[in-house]
Amino acid sequence: MKGIQKLQNKWGVGPGQFWLIILTFALGGSLSGRLCSKILNLVFLDKNWAFWLIYPLILTILWPFSVIFVSFFTGQFAFFKGYLGRVGGRLFGLGGEGEVGVTAAADAVSGSISTANLTPAPIHVAIFASGAGSNARKIIEYFEGGGLAAARIKVSLIVCNVPGAGVLEIAKEKGIPTLMIKKDEFTATGYVESLHNAEIQFIVLAGFLWKVPEVLVRAYPKGIINIHPALLPKYGGKGMYGSRVHEAVIAAGEKESGITIHWVNEHYDEGGIIYQAKCEVTLSDTPATLANKIHALEHAHFAPTIERLLS
Repeated sequence: MKGIQKLQNKWGVGPGQFWLIILTFALGGSLSGRLCSKILNLVFLDKNWAFWLIYPLILTILWPFSVIFVSFFTGQFAFFKGYLGRVGGRLFGLGGEGEVGVTAAADAVSGSISTANLTPAPIHVAIFASGAGSNARKIIEYFEGGGLAAARIKVSLIVCNVPGAGVLEIAKEKGIPTLMIKKDEFTATGYVESLHNAEIQFIVLAGFLWKVPEVLVRAYPKGIINIHPALLPKYGGKGMYGSRVHEAVIAAGEKESGITIHWVNEHYDEGGIIYQAKCEVTLSDTPATLANKIHALEHAHFAPTIERLLS
């Protein structure tokens, strides 16, 4: 079971999607094996040494096409597109991040031709926030700092559900467009069209208190992350945010707490874990002092984790 949980965390999927992925692997492998045998039977009358020499090569060629074909029917096309991109990147020496690695290699070639005229297009990020926006500010300023991160990652939109929230002032100060959202429409449409119109490619939840609707999760598969002020899977779920989390941690007598950066799915705080950082909980800690420790971890680790995911 630990191995299964480890794979779920690595892939950033829940239990349901995990078993659909395994089913896709199995059906894709079976399909490629059958196709390979049929093709070679047309060429070889007997299964001689040449048959078995060529079989693995043809099977390797057919397998990714078979898996992609099956993934359409299991609803896992987005996952396998990224997965096969990563596998291809490793096989051909294009880096360990799959399609991003391929893109990076292409950018390197472009740069060697003309660094003056060819600049990689930035990845447009939207930050969803409901409150003061301290995490949003740290993320924005991190990617304003210059260097490769600033060139490749841009906070292009602030999405807020609370009129007058502090994060709106930060957006105004930084000259970042804002989108105010309403609960009914958010639940129904996820504002997907507005996000696409703003060319948003990645979503960061930074103190956003509404549950993300399924329509938005489906529109951005492996494209939405959240930060939770505790070490999931403990102290997560509906209603567990802010001081409520710290109060629960202290009441339980925990010796440590921390932050969890995780993928977002259709359920509160159940997406695959990306990164965790810990801090000590002492006998003298109050919800307020523990909150300060957690804020320090959030500010130190959230933006760099985003950069690692997107770079």
